[in-house]
Amino acid sequence: MIRLLVEKSKRLLTVFDGEQVLFCCPVALGKNPTGHKQREGDGRTPEGNYFICLKRESGKYGPALGISYPSLADARRAAEDGRLDPSLLPLFEAAEREQKRPPWGTSLGGEIYLHGGGTASDWTAGCIALENKNMAELFALCREGDRVEINP
Repeated sequence: MIRLLVEKSKRLLTVFDGEQVLFCCPVALGKNPTGHKQREGDGRTPEGNYFICLKRESGKYGPALGISYPSLADARRAAEDGRLDPSLLPLFEAAEREQKRPPWGTSLGGEIYLHGGGTASDWTAGCIALENKNMAELFALCREGDRVEINP
């Protein structure tokens, strides 16, 4: 199974097959890259453990891999501090249990993707951008359910 490690501080994506490194490439992050994504529109890239919940063959920046943000852990923290209605937690629990896309229409934001578009600067709304050639390679390797770890 493929595992992705994004190191935000290094602007680096490492792709693993088991313990073997398949490749590394630079990434660009959200316009406000420091810290964990808290809400829709904050320009931050999430931090935590996620999975690929969607593969989209074409879009504004070419092929894209949807990340399962907000995770159940994100939703629980947000419900505890009042940023999310706790009645929505069962939807996040089901998404995590079934390895499906979590609710993306909440105050926490969503639709966080790995996609092309370039890495010259941090420019996304919270997504992780790659050079188009690297994204094509990554898209071919990944499947829904593959793990994504995003570290500060």
